Amino acid sequence: MANRYWCGECSFKTPWLGESEGLRRQTEHYARKHPGTSPGGHVETRRRGPGRGHGCLQLAAIALVLLTIVIACRR
Repeated sequence: MANRYWCGECSFKTPWLGESEGLRRQTEHYARKHPGTSPGGHVETRRRGPGRGHGCLQLAAIALVLLTIVIACRR
């Protein structure tokens, strides 16, 4: 699971990172750009569950099966 941390004061956001690295970068950003302000903003979470990310492969497999059926029926 990856997180992206958004600044509550400006448009800064971290890349998709693990929790500890994301928090470290957000804290460093606040120290540099917003000294004296407690880190805020929000956290965006990206979850990759089973079956996600293979949509094109699944569509290609279905198309191949359908094409095989059509060819078999023409003979």
